[in-house]
Formats: sequence, structure tokens, C-alpha cells
Amino acid sequence: MSKIIRTEPNPILSKAVEYHGFVFLQGCTAKDPSQDIKGQTAQVLALIDELLEIHGTDKTRILQAQIWLKDIRDRDAMNSLWSAWLPKDGAPARACVEANMADPRLLVEIMVTCCK
Repeated sequence: MSKIIRTEPNPILSKAVEYHGFVFLQGCTAKDPSQDIKGQTAQVLALIDELLEIHGTDKTRILQAQIWLKDIRDRDAMNSLWSAWLPKDGAPARACVEANMADPRLLVEIMVTCCK
């Protein structure tokens, strides 16, 4: 049976789960929610980079992304950072929707699935 590796699990979630060469990240949010959409997006993308590195992979191997925005009108601002962060010709399958956030100060949450 293949080993399941959980990064920083708690009673609700793990920051990442690795199984059979795939890495599934939690929904990543900004640590400093006082920033605007660009500031929060930059924080989230940096956290994704950190978590993927822990598991021996990187953004060039992202297969799928799910993005939740508090206000869909922030999509263009978020996309400007997202597109610059992605490797050339490396865009994953993706969904981006407006959603109520657990913390009203949060403007964006991103969850990705990656392979090694």
C-alpha cells in the first residue's frame, strides 16, 4: 500500500497531502488579510510555492487549480499576478468563482493539485 504523507495535519485539515506522486494542497489564504487583492494573492502564491517545495515539486507541475474570490470583480487584478506567476505555457485546468469566505477579511483562496 502506498504511503500517505500529511503536512501539518490538525483535526480539520492538513496543509498538504501527498499520495502516489500527487500533492493536494489545502485552500491557501493570506496570512495578512489587511492587504488588498494583489497583496493577498501574492501571499497565497508564495505559500503555494513553499508547500510544493516541501513536497519536492513546484508550480511547473500544477495540474488543477480552484480559486475562490470574495468579489468576482477582483478577478482581473488576481489574474494579473496569477498569470505572471505561472510558467510559460504551464496553465493548469482551473475554476474561479465568487464565494463567501470563512473570514470576511479574506479576498482570495487558492487550492491546487500537483504531481511530482
